Amino acid sequence: MAEGDNNSVYQLAAETASLEEQLQGWGEVILMTDKVLRWERAWFPLALMSVVSFSFLMIYYLDPSVLSGVSCLVMFLCLADYLVPALAPRIFGSNKTTEQQQRFHEICGNLVKCRRRIVGWWKRLFTLKEEKPKMYFMTMVFTLAVVAWIGQQVHNLFLTYLIVSFLLLFPGLNQHGIITKYIGMAKREINKLLKHKEKKNE
Repeated sequence: MAEGDNNSVYQLAAETASLEEQLQGWGEVILMTDKVLRWERAWFPLALMSVVSFSFLMIYYLDPSVLSGVSCLVMFLCLADYLVPALAPRIFGSNKTTEQQQRFHEICGNLVKCRRRIVGWWKRLFTLKEEKPKMYFMTMVFTLAVVAWIGQQVHNLFLTYLIVSFLLLFPGLNQHGIITKYIGMAKREINKLLKHKEKKNE
């Protein structure tokens, strides 16, 4: 068991080091993005939501076709992949402090863990398909039907805006304990309701 844990730790360290090497050219941008997403300054959430809202308003105004939208997105990613590694060191400086190096290492480690979780969920889904095909079928049909119903009730662009906004705000909400606070409040309310119901039954 201990040997398996050690192998897992070594593999995680190797994957993290490999990702650090791949993202080295994006290091300064990633560190700046991390500061914005974690709300290191009070005005960062407002700036973040302003940029997101302006971007979606432009998409709504221009109303591009799916092919045009995908082409522009891929073109933007290609330009960023080419320009960012060349320009970022000149704008932010190429020398990272020890604290910045440590934070960059933590970010890469978190990304590797996130990727592992996604792969793990995907494997569990296929395991469920093989071991309990009926449950897999019912779960998939119900989930996709709910998603389809939500998509039918809410405009697709507005729904995408809400999802993107939540994903971008999530790190800051989590960092400042807002999510934990409201989850705790919800749990307390549920416990109160359950206790009240038990007293009624008695």
